[in-house]
Amino acid sequence: MKKLALFLMFLLAGMTAFAQDMKTYQYAERDTIQLFLDFYSPVQVHDSTICVVYVFGGGFIGGHRDGDWEKAYFKQLVDEGFQVAAIDYRLGLKGAKNLSVFNSKPLEDAVHWAAEDAISAIAYLLEHAQELKVNKDYIMMVGSSAGAITSLQVDYTLCNGYLNSDILPDDFHLAGVVSYSGAIFSHEGKVKYRNHAPAPTMMFHGMDDRLVPYKKISLGKLGFYGTVALMDRFDKFGYPYFVRRFEGYGHSIAVAGPYSVDDLLWFCRHFVYNKEKLQVDGTYRNLDPATMPPYDLYKPSDLYK
Repeated sequence: MKKLALFLMFLLAGMTAFAQDMKTYQYAERDTIQLFLDFYSPVQVHDSTICVVYVFGGGFIGGHRDGDWEKAYFKQLVDEGFQVAAIDYRLGLKGAKNLSVFNSKPLEDAVHWAAEDAISAIAYLLEHAQELKVNKDYIMMVGSSAGAITSLQVDYTLCNGYLNSDILPDDFHLAGVVSYSGAIFSHEGKVKYRNHAPAPTMMFHGMDDRLVPYKKISLGKLGFYGTVALMDRFDKFGYPYFVRRFEGYGHSIAVAGPYSVDDLLWFCRHFVYNKEKLQVDGTYRNLDPATMPPYDLYKPSDLYK
């Protein structure tokens, strides 16, 4: 017990010291809602330092940019030399009920509002790049659950000139996208990247995810396209990707960030820095089902009643 108490004491002390290196900035205001980002930076910043724009999860009804496990994840990233900009965004599904393919407008609005806000956060980072020492060529989107949806949607938006993408420079491209249980909302049927190829994309997804589709949910050209559907498109056009699939797991993979830093470092080395056109696809099987948290069994009706 003494050893555990000492460990927790040192952990909390480390978290407190880490938090003191963070600075908060208001990056936008939407209908009287002030949106902030917390900016974390390592002591040494180089021309090749990657800035991670992190979008938290919470079903577009909750969550925080500075949750406990998120801050632990940010500390891991900063220790590895990343900058992190953890952002707010509008939670567009608060009060939503009975979501389905026949009632998808609330979800569409929520996804678009979040993507608009994330693009505004990127614009803020670019505007203050010199002050924050952010290299515009090394900005990545990383998100969990609703944040993963947002991250994928931002890249889709930038590749197609949708929403408020015109507030960014014409030559701006994300260096990479990392999705922990994400999908893309589209009116076009199969997802299309019209103006330029998507950023190198890393996707983690539970194959039994009931909240965010691992495959897709669609009605005509309206659809919510998960990992399988997106990788089919990436395969067809030769876009680079790195996928980790988890058999027997559901939405818990949304919080796999702290356990996948080594994968992230490999992805950055090969995809972001070396610009290798790889397609990496791996499936984890025979994992211990006892480690599955209760929300692995959640479905939309559990959240939007």
